[in-house]
Amino acid sequence: MPGPLHGVKVVEMTSVVLGPWACQMLGDMGAEIIKVEQPRGDSNRSLGAANHPGMAALYLTCNRNKRSIVLDLRLPGARDALLALARDADVFVHNNRPQVMTKLGLEYADFKKVNPRIIYCGAYGYSKRGPYGKLGALDDSIQAASGIAMLNEMVLGEPRYLPTIVADKTTAITVVYAALAALFHRERSGEGQEIEVPMFETMVNFVMAEHLWGMTFDPPKGKPGYTRLMSKDRKPYKTLDGYIGVLPYLNAHWVKFCELTGHPELATDPRFLTLADRVRNIDATNQTTARIIATRTTAEWLKVFDDSGIPHIVVNTLEGLADDPHLVATGFWKFMDHPSEGRLRMASFPVNFASTPADIRRPAPRLGEHDAEVVMGHLVARVQRDRAAVVRERLLALPLRLVGMERIGAVPRLGEMLHHAVGATLGAREHEHQAGFGGVQDSLQQRGFLDNDEGMPRYRRQNAGGIDLNVGLRRQRSDQRRRGRLSPVGLF
Repeated sequence: MPGPLHGVKVVEMTSVVLGPWACQMLGDMGAEIIKVEQPRGDSNRSLGAANHPGMAALYLTCNRNKRSIVLDLRLPGARDALLALARDADVFVHNNRPQVMTKLGLEYADFKKVNPRIIYCGAYGYSKRGPYGKLGALDDSIQAASGIAMLNEMVLGEPRYLPTIVADKTTAITVVYAALAALFHRERSGEGQEIEVPMFETMVNFVMAEHLWGMTFDPPKGKPGYTRLMSKDRKPYKTLDGYIGVLPYLNAHWVKFCELTGHPELATDPRFLTLADRVRNIDATNQTTARIIATRTTAEWLKVFDDSGIPHIVVNTLEGLADDPHLVATGFWKFMDHPSEGRLRMASFPVNFASTPADIRRPAPRLGEHDAEVVMGHLVARVQRDRAAVVRERLLALPLRLVGMERIGAVPRLGEMLHHAVGATLGAREHEHQAGFGGVQDSLQQRGFLDNDEGMPRYRRQNAGGIDLNVGLRRQRSDQRRRGRLSPVGLF
């Protein structure tokens, strides 16, 4: 069964982790994702281990289930090409500053003109409505601004960033649920809308859910900061041979912990009688627990706490997660053979849908890998959607071309030939406009624009051999990219 978002089309213009990971999650749930990249590609293509340039680890983990096309938005026609893609899209996601999108002429109003039903989602550093709206942002700066870094100062004595991109990933999840909520609204109302997902506000909301604490009240009834989390002794407990995570949190947990560890007197200690008591005396609670745990091995404690209901688990390493028995048993780790990068390990989508399971359908794409496929697919889709006469009229009024392709020199007449091929097809089959893709596909195959076996776009020169756009054009693009002259792929 296809995923729950099967049939949803998402166009993303994002880089780094926030936007790419958000769109990957939508893709895992079945959405069609078209990743629009500048000629230089997503910046994360260069970060981490790699077998080939532009296909580094951090890019591979955040960009599966997507197709990639290249649009150089510095060149004429690229903006129109992007808006053309958005005409039948359900969601557009970007993580540029609002001022950048204004300069490019790619604000919500521009997309709404071509597609009133589109969900336009901008993931910004800060809300464009406030004085920080012009500032750029990355994970570290948002950890600093949102109070996360200073939480560590309250415990460790100096501000520190968490060793994970918590702001990027939390905001990515927020993008996902915001887009889904907007799609739900559209299903009921027919209305598209603009969504603003600012990192700063998202992370302040995230941090202060528990840390507002005494400042929940006006006037305040105490300082901010959830007391239990501010203890310097809140950390995995050292055993005789390693570390274990144990949290006898609830009252029933604490009583059971005292019984199993041979310290029943602690259950009636006034400092630890209730959860509220233990939180008020959190340093003493943690220090007492630590002294007890230090007396046995990790394996012994795991056996003691087994079936007790007390939250406990061995402290994993990053390497250890690869062989974690639970993750192995649930099939969490998936393996896929990438056509250029070899065998890859990937984390599964964490949610299990009983009827519409998420899945990994395609690995992360090479830069511009699907230029030709997306262009031809867009053309065919328009033929399917519109009456043939109307389509023919539009095509004749707006001659088809690959915008700027003449600068590449690989297929100088491709746009013109596509124009004539599609125009001839529509002219010959105007009375069969309801026949759909099959008739157009047959006609294009007869004229040599589609491979007869696979239905893939193909260009055939006069008096020369065929050139597969998925190979030849890519080779030419690579040559041009090195010289900094790459043109956008245009749809009109």
